[in-house]
Amino acid sequence: MSELPAPPAVALALSEELTARIHAEIHAAGGSIPFSRYMELCLYSPGLGYYSAGLQKFGEAGDFVTAPEISPLFGQCLAQSCAAVLAELGGGDLLEFGAGSGRLAVDVLSALAQLQQLPGTCYIIERSADLRERQQVLLAGTLPDVADRVRWLDALPAGDFRGVILANEVLDAMPVERFHWTGAAVEQYCVADINEAFGWQLCKDTPVELATAVAGICEDNSLPSGYVAEANLMLAPWLQGVATAMSQGVVLLADYGYPRHEYYHVQRTQGTLMCHYRHRVHDDPFLWPGLQDITAHVDFTAVAEAAVAAGFAVSGYTTQAHFLLDCGLEQLLQAQGEPQSTSYLRAAQQVKTLIMPGEMGERFKFIALTKDVELEIPGFRMQNMRGRL
Repeated sequence: MSELPAPPAVALALSEELTARIHAEIHAAGGSIPFSRYMELCLYSPGLGYYSAGLQKFGEAGDFVTAPEISPLFGQCLAQSCAAVLAELGGGDLLEFGAGSGRLAVDVLSALAQLQQLPGTCYIIERSADLRERQQVLLAGTLPDVADRVRWLDALPAGDFRGVILANEVLDAMPVERFHWTGAAVEQYCVADINEAFGWQLCKDTPVELATAVAGICEDNSLPSGYVAEANLMLAPWLQGVATAMSQGVVLLADYGYPRHEYYHVQRTQGTLMCHYRHRVHDDPFLWPGLQDITAHVDFTAVAEAAVAAGFAVSGYTTQAHFLLDCGLEQLLQAQGEPQSTSYLRAAQQVKTLIMPGEMGERFKFIALTKDVELEIPGFRMQNMRGRL
């Protein structure tokens, strides 16, 4: 990875401390741990994991840029969906998982205030103490009149949530299992100590849960021997927890991914695992633990199946481009100023990034899960692709 810029000394020191911690856990476990555990430690170890340490992650100075960081119009469009749901319910609350920098919460709440459809309370569930502090500072500084409606939680409320739940680029950061298909059986990948470094190793035993989850998929898609991919076994229990917490409302999930027949495609022989570091993408999850993001694309068919099993209805599935355009993106752009003004041209360039097929427009998808709500949700009226799941 010589093309990647070297981390500063203070960052390397954090990475070395985390590396030692992971090596110690591998040793205690007998020589290897499942990749999902390695990914969990890299991303969420208290004080050292990628999302837990105080390093810049989002925006130009970080490792990647999310849609809310690109343009406030993304959050303004999302607010159109939220407002329609809250109006249908006659009021309710808003909850965001993994609010990142806090920018999406600011943009959505600001737009909801203009639409006179503010939630009673806006909850944010954030695992990272560092990110939580950044969110609090941003919201207090930009929306002082609304900030008192925001509450941070460590877990979902107990069974009586009513309103809208948002999760933008949350599913891709869930630890995944990596597996190998022999043509007849599923083998789980572990992370082992190899010459004092981390390396791949097939686990001695593959959990029944993993084998059951993916063996049929491999057979149904006629995947070749040697095929490598990922499976998110945390997804179903996570959605079950969301369903248990919600009495009525809508869950809007946005992320990059595919329906299953594209996710486990015969030509995608090495899966979708990827790492982000200083706006570069590579496939080595063992490089500088704690200093890079590790992600996997989302199997949206798995999301739909787990949602239905948890008691949700799948009301919509579409590309980010269609979602934003259906929520009035063009009209919001026109309101940015005269077509030749600096503000308009800047906003237009940002919009291209959000909706062009070669950028985020088709790679990112939205899916709507509903519970006891009958509503044609803005964002899914222009093109609803549920049939492709």
